[in-house]
Order: sequence, then C-alpha cells, then structure tokens
Amino acid sequence: MRSSARQGIESLRKLLISLPRPTKSIVVVTTDLVGFCVCGFLACWLLSPGHGQFNASQAMSIVGAAVFASAVIAWWQDLYRAVVRYMGVDLLVASAVTATGAALVGGVVYSLDTSAAMAVRWSIAYWALANIYICSSRYFARLFLVTTPAKSTREKVIIYGAGAAGAQLAISLQGADEFVPVAMFDDDPILYGKMVKGLMVYPTSEVEAVTAKTGATRVLLAIPAAGHRKRRRVLERLSEFPLHVQTVPDIKDIISGRARVDDIRDVDVKDLLGRDPVPPIPELFDACIKGKNVMVTGAGGSIGSELCRQILNLGPARLVLFDLSESALYGIDKKLRKVARKQNNDCEIVTLLGSVHHENRIREVMKAFGIQTVYHAAAYKHVPIVEQNLFEGIHNNVFGAFHTVRAAIDAGVESFVLVSTDKAVNPTSVMGATKRFAELVLQAYNTREHNTRMCMVRFGNVLESSGSVVPLFREQIRAGGPVTVTHRDIIRYFMTIPEAAQLVIQAGSMARGGDVFVLDMGKPVRIHDLAHRMINLMGLTVRDEANPDGDIEIQYIGLRPAEKLYEELLIGANVTGTEHPRILRADEEFLSFDALSRLLDELNTASLALDYDTARNILLSAVKEYEPPNGIDDLVWLKKTGTDTGGTVVDLWTSGRKPGNHDS
Repeated sequence: MRSSARQGIESLRKLLISLPRPTKSIVVVTTDLVGFCVCGFLACWLLSPGHGQFNASQAMSIVGAAVFASAVIAWWQDLYRAVVRYMGVDLLVASAVTATGAALVGGVVYSLDTSAAMAVRWSIAYWALANIYICSSRYFARLFLVTTPAKSTREKVIIYGAGAAGAQLAISLQGADEFVPVAMFDDDPILYGKMVKGLMVYPTSEVEAVTAKTGATRVLLAIPAAGHRKRRRVLERLSEFPLHVQTVPDIKDIISGRARVDDIRDVDVKDLLGRDPVPPIPELFDACIKGKNVMVTGAGGSIGSELCRQILNLGPARLVLFDLSESALYGIDKKLRKVARKQNNDCEIVTLLGSVHHENRIREVMKAFGIQTVYHAAAYKHVPIVEQNLFEGIHNNVFGAFHTVRAAIDAGVESFVLVSTDKAVNPTSVMGATKRFAELVLQAYNTREHNTRMCMVRFGNVLESSGSVVPLFREQIRAGGPVTVTHRDIIRYFMTIPEAAQLVIQAGSMARGGDVFVLDMGKPVRIHDLAHRMINLMGLTVRDEANPDGDIEIQYIGLRPAEKLYEELLIGANVTGTEHPRILRADEEFLSFDALSRLLDELNTASLALDYDTARNILLSAVKEYEPPNGIDDLVWLKKTGTDTGGTVVDLWTSGRKPGNHDS
C-alpha cells in the first residue's frame, strides 16, 4: 500500500515537472484562486463565528473582490513566472505586496456595507492568512517538486568566513546537488558558538576536531574582501591538513557582476605567495603614456602582453605592438581590440611583425608612428633553453637591445625602458649574462649626447608566466604526480604579472637617465614549501618516507645547468629609495662607451663565425660578475665537437618537466 502511494506521488511529481511552462502557470493560478477563496471565507468565519455577521451574498462580494485583486497583483509581482527552486527574499516581498493590496481592496468593499472597524479587522485577518498561504504553498511546492540528494551522498564542506558572503554561500549550497555545508570557521571570537544559517561557527584552532567530527573533506573560503596577506595566513593554517581548499571570487568581481558568490574556484596561487599590492601612484603611472605614442617590443609575451593591457587603459594616443611571433601577436591584438571596443577607447592599435635583430625595421617603425615611449620586453628568458642555444640568446638579448636602443635614439624617442631580470645579477647562466650585457648597453649609451631617457627595471619571477613553476605544479598534481623540484633548498622571488607591469610603467616615469631600478619582491619563497602547500590545499597528501601512503610524490631532480639556488637583485649595496615604496634605484658600475663598442664588435665577429669559445669569453670579459658553473652547453656545439665534457645535455621533458624558466 505504502509502495503504491509513493509511486503515485512520484508519478504526480514527474508529471507536474514535465508540464510546459504555460500549463504550469495555469495550474498555479487555479490553485491560488482556490487558496485565496479559502483565505477570504476563513477571514469571514473568524470574525463572525456563529454571530451571523456575514450573509452569503455579502461574503461572496468581499471574497470575490479580494481574490480577483490577489490574482492580479500576484501576476503583476511575477509570482507566476518565478522558478520555485530559486525563490528567496523576493517571495516574501511579493507575498506581502499581494496580500496588502488584496486586503485593502476587500476591506474597501466590506466597508461599503458595514463599519470601518469591521472592515479593518477583516483586512488584517485576510492579510495574515494570504501571506501564510502564499509562502507556505511555495515552500511545500519546493519540497515536493525539487529533489535534493541526501546529505549522505553529497560532499561535506566547511565554509571559512561567517560574514555576508559565507551566509549567502551557505544558502546557495543548501539547495545544491554537489555539496552540503556542515560547519563554519571564522576569526571573530564574537561569532564562536553562534549559528549562521543553521551552521555552528568554530575557531580555526579546532580545524582538526571539526573535520573529524563532521567528516568534511573540503573548505570553501568565503572571505572575498580579505587582502592577500590575510588570505595567506589562512591558507598556511589550512595547508597543515589534507583538506581541498577552494574560494569564492574576489569581491570586485562579485560587485561588478562578473561572478557570483557561489562560483567556487581553486585557490589563486598569489594568495599562497603574495602580499597586498601597493596601488599605483597616478602621476607616475601615466606620465610616459597618456596622450603619447607608445611601443612595446615582445608584445605577445607574458610581461609584454600585460604591459599592453595596462598601457591601453592609461589613454595613449597610439599603441604599437611589435613581436616576432605571429600567433602571439594575433592573440594580444584580438584581446586589446575587444577591450578597446568595450571601453569606447579611441587609441590607435598598430600590430607589427618584426625582429629586434633588424635595426632598420625598428627605426622605420619608430619614425613612421612617431614613437615617444618604448618598453623593450623582447628577450629570451628560459635559462636552460638559452644555455643550449648560445648565439640565439646573444642575438636576441644583447644585439636585440643594442639595435632597439640605437633605433630609439635615431628616432628621437623620449623614454626607453628595458625590462630586465634578477638573473642579470652575478649571473651564472648565458641568459643572465646576456641580460646584464643588455643593461650595460643602455648604461653606456646613456653617456652619449641624445634626448632619450633610458632606464632598466630588474625583477624576479612572475606568477603564471610562460613556463612558470606554478602552472607546472598544478598540472603535475592533477595528473597524480610526481611534482618535480630541482633542489630541496631552492628559493625564488615571486610577483604577479599585473603588479610587475605596473611597477615597470611607474619606474620608467622616474628615469633620469641610465637608472637601474630594482623592484621590491618581498620575501623569497622556498619552492619545496610551495609544492607541499599546493598539494595539501588540493586535498591531497605528500607521499614520502614519513607518509608512504600519501597521494603525490615530490621528486628532487637536481639543478639544471647554470641554475642558481638563490637569486639576487643588486650588484653591490649602493641603493636608494624612490617616490614609490616598492621601487629602488641602484647605483652600479658599467662599461665606458668605447669599451662597450669594442666588445660588441668582437661579439658580432664571433657570432658571424659561430665561434662559441670566443663568444663565451667575451661574455665573461664584459660581465665581470659572470661565473658559470658549467662549460658550453650549446647543443649544436656539443654535437659538432662530439663531446659532452663541456656540460650536460638536459632533456627538458624528463620527469614531466616542460621547457620552462628558472623558477622551479
């Protein structure tokens, strides 16, 4: 009998769900007409139990007017177009408006035949009954029609943050199919032991006990307004436990409508490493850009493309994108034009293919488009790849900067900014030595008579850049490991791409000529610790001797040729502050113009002759701090000489490694 009843109820539920929307509306309207009639007559009965206050015709006229008004107002309030599953506070508002309007209409009709006091009493009774009917009918319809998986079949999660975002997230999850919230964490002691949306709030000191008690396997961060510093503290605390930690979007994205509070996503790695960024100083940020013709070389690269995005927002008259890679240039051009259309930005975007090796081409471009500011971001930056391709590193990093600087001077460019790297300080690699050589080119040319202000901006690794360790680790973890770290003690400085680009732009505005600007990268990060945190925050454990049953193994694969354990940002200690708290100015020795010219001539001769030994010696002579721990590792040279005594050929794909930069 019970089984037949359950089957009948389930069949009815499926039938109602399968009805087309117009038919559903007719069903709801019909049901409401009956319900409003019941409310009207019940109000009459409550006011005259056995006293004959109402006759049949009088009751019919009052109830008829109230029911008609209720249906019309409910329709006007969109009650018959609302989706039951997603009704919330809007239901309470619509119910109150509908009941109030109908009660007033019924009360006016009633007052025509009796006293105002009785009409007011009837109106109050009908208002209360109609409110109860509208809300309860929708609630029970939701319980009947919307099937939510049992709590036992949904993953148990804990919400971190008992504020407005946490409460809204709890409401969203309680009606969802995938997760069921079981508790809340918060840092505010006032909330401990309180209930928020039916969930008990606990201090973070009880993470282990609460997760064991509830069986939760995931923590959702609902602190969208928190800065990176606070989020980092929270994540460091949670990374001690095998909980998959995810987060809701940034508060700016929620306010702008680009995201909802229940758009759950993986933790942004900048929350693991970062600090709160310093807002740009407006007068520095657009001084070299607003209303000017700006050119970015290497516009399709990680830093170059971000520079282009930020420059476009600062109101240049013209933005010239210059890159050798056709596909990268196409990609950034398409994105920038889309942004410009959306913003009604009238900046002229010019997309040009070309190589910084070709000085005549660069000079022609700068003169044709009246370039006033140049950001030279074109360079080869991946340490192992440049180490194995000696002359290409020299051509792109040294001669590319040399040709671009000379072209800029000839074209009368006002400001020239070289994007440099911490690898240029006491370099151990070809990449670092060639970037330091490029800095020497600018410093020497700054001693000549011309009207171009030159500077270079030196910083460390940028998160999520091409070949960065962070996306590599994420990919390796998702694939089940192993996570490959070059050395247990290796450390690196990190900065987000937008922050690095902002600081490059501002540093260029402070240039007096020949300046070496160094960005404050904060505290260095131990890559071993980063790997551990990323594994734990994805709800997994590290497999090692202490935990042989863990999920992900960390493999230490050894330093790559010319790779350093520690990075530096300064040559010497002569450094002063600037107008910006995160930008320092370094005073460093450099070559005279004559000495630089002689070395460039010798390097060019060696390059034309493909004389590897001589080219290497010239780098050693020009960059006195260059101390390579290896011999020549150029793959062509090793093949030609038939020897590997100069170095070790590195397979960049070993152990899941991709060709990447120097930060892993």
